[in-house]
Amino acid sequence: MDILKILSRGVKKTSSSQSFEFKPAPRVQNPQLYHDKGVKRKRDDQEIQFGRNHDDIEDQSLDFFASREPKQPKPVAQPTVAKEPQKDEVKPEPSLLDNDEVRQVLRSHRLKFTLLSNHEDQKAKVTKSKKKKKDISKVKAKDAKKVLFPQPLVSFTQLRDTWKLSPRLEDNLADQGYRIPTEVQLGSLPILIQPEKAISTTAAAELGIEPESGVHFLAVAPTGSGKTLSFLIPAINDVLRRRAKVTKERLLETVVVVPTRELAEQIANEGRKLTKNTGVKIAMMRRGMRLPAEGRVGSEDANEESGSESDDNDESSTGSDIDEAEKGKEESVTRADILITTPLLLGNFLKSRTLPTVRSLILDEGDVLLEQRFLEQTLQIWSACVNPSLRLRCFSATMGAHIEELISNQLSKRETDDRVAPLVRLVVGLKDTAVPSISHKLVYCATEQGKLFALRQILHPQSSSASVPDMNLPILVFTQTIERATALHNELKFDFPLEAGGPSRIAALHSSLSDSARSDIVRRFRAGEIWALVTTDLLMRGLDFRGVSGVINYDVPTSAAAYVHRVGRTGRAGQPGIACTLYTNDDVPYLKSIANVISQSEKQAGKTEDGGVPKWLLESLPKISKEEKKKLKQRGVESRRGTANKITTKSAWERRKENNRREAIASSKKRKLEGYNNDTQDQKSMDEEWGGLDD
Repeated sequence: MDILKILSRGVKKTSSSQSFEFKPAPRVQNPQLYHDKGVKRKRDDQEIQFGRNHDDIEDQSLDFFASREPKQPKPVAQPTVAKEPQKDEVKPEPSLLDNDEVRQVLRSHRLKFTLLSNHEDQKAKVTKSKKKKKDISKVKAKDAKKVLFPQPLVSFTQLRDTWKLSPRLEDNLADQGYRIPTEVQLGSLPILIQPEKAISTTAAAELGIEPESGVHFLAVAPTGSGKTLSFLIPAINDVLRRRAKVTKERLLETVVVVPTRELAEQIANEGRKLTKNTGVKIAMMRRGMRLPAEGRVGSEDANEESGSESDDNDESSTGSDIDEAEKGKEESVTRADILITTPLLLGNFLKSRTLPTVRSLILDEGDVLLEQRFLEQTLQIWSACVNPSLRLRCFSATMGAHIEELISNQLSKRETDDRVAPLVRLVVGLKDTAVPSISHKLVYCATEQGKLFALRQILHPQSSSASVPDMNLPILVFTQTIERATALHNELKFDFPLEAGGPSRIAALHSSLSDSARSDIVRRFRAGEIWALVTTDLLMRGLDFRGVSGVINYDVPTSAAAYVHRVGRTGRAGQPGIACTLYTNDDVPYLKSIANVISQSEKQAGKTEDGGVPKWLLESLPKISKEEKKKLKQRGVESRRGTANKITTKSAWERRKENNRREAIASSKKRKLEGYNNDTQDQKSMDEEWGGLDD
């Protein structure tokens, strides 16, 4: 036997390990998701002023969510000498577009601004009778939704000259490589930075609004479209503007509420890049942290105890946070300009306290924050922000009508003065649909063992068939529960060859892990050290992982919104992505809503073929009642909560045989132990009866 062959066996690259080579996602030239090139635009003085036209913007190479490296700008063309206008003519500002161009740009990028119902209409409804109230509310709900056409943002270089953005903030954006705004940034940044300039005076007069006092903003944009930058830039600019005009004292002006700790860390890291050399401080809320607030609960110890309670709703585990809580008791009051927090952490600190200096409340993933799970804590934070100039900004990829109604009702209760800030909604593309760059696939697997076999076919492309899509690494795999995520990880951790990294290439992430373990797994996945990450819905919202080529729904999502957010972890900023959903006989009754989302997404992308959902399947899927939908959303598929559908390659007969064998061994040991105890007792009784020989 050749000892050299034995020692080198683990380092040779075999044909099976070649399929596990890490293949990064291709770089995209344009981060914009929609741009209908059939819509023509005039070449005006503004494009010449910035040395570029629309075609030049599209030709630039930019990976929006990758590491931002500054690029050498193209040589700027010399501006042409414009003719002097006559004295009688009133020429508009050269940096703004006229009404026709504004409509063309918004239409080409599929942006729709809507002025939701005014609060005055809400007060008028109260005076009506109950019968008339229902009829009038329906009519007024339709009449109140008026369309707006605010000024769009052509490029990030326009922010300084046209929208008076802070020069330091604009330099940080340039250093990070931001050149082309995405759709949500194109529409939201002007109206959030200078609403009185974005909405013309004529349009404001026709709609009966006063944008000078600011607007409440609601944005519904696809996943991976740059919503984080859309609310961070105006928030940082507001702090710098206030310091330049009023005082340089550090005040807590903005509170950003997010559902998970991982998302809070991501936003804090992005915010620190934008606040470099600006003096603006961004803090992330932790247990035991003290903030400048008014009012007390009664004793400081009560607040500290409540702040150290388990944060289950925020998907945070206690583990390493105990030490942070002990340190927080000794620390002084944390003074920051922008605070990023989860609902329960800030809610436990506030209790009966208020935050009078907060002028902007941002709800990222606002639809889930205003659902039953986080509703109480979110409304508590909202009520604690007592500043009369408070403005709400809500962002999400999905937004139900009941959430919009809840926001409108809460705003109408808070308005006390005559100057009512309007509530403006921005919708990018079609509501509650996936981005057009994602390819969807539904795979029927019949049983749990079939799902595991299909997943292994995806991981081993050389043995895959036409029934499963070709998917490169890295990938995300979503399961319904923590137990199933752990079981799937244990089943697949030896599928990666040792020469490709072995079990270190796959990991499981869920809320039962400690904070340090969760942060380490997220860091390794971002760095490309982990190629397959098995997780629960903990990573469903907001997190941006560069280069994720595909998402696998090992367990069917509990709602259409959950599907949109899950598959949104791929296809970020126009990059191609694949979303594969594995379903069994138990999932067929709950597949209708997901199939509709896939169908609408394929239609929005302009795909003529069936795509991910055949027509015959879409028509044959059954509909379920609202009660069943609610139960599914709360608990998932009930059959997966027991041990019957366990994730394993062994059949039920083999598992029963193993269980019988284990029970037989346990019974044998028990009998032997009982027999040994009986023999010992008999021996003791004999020793007691025998007195021995006398001397």
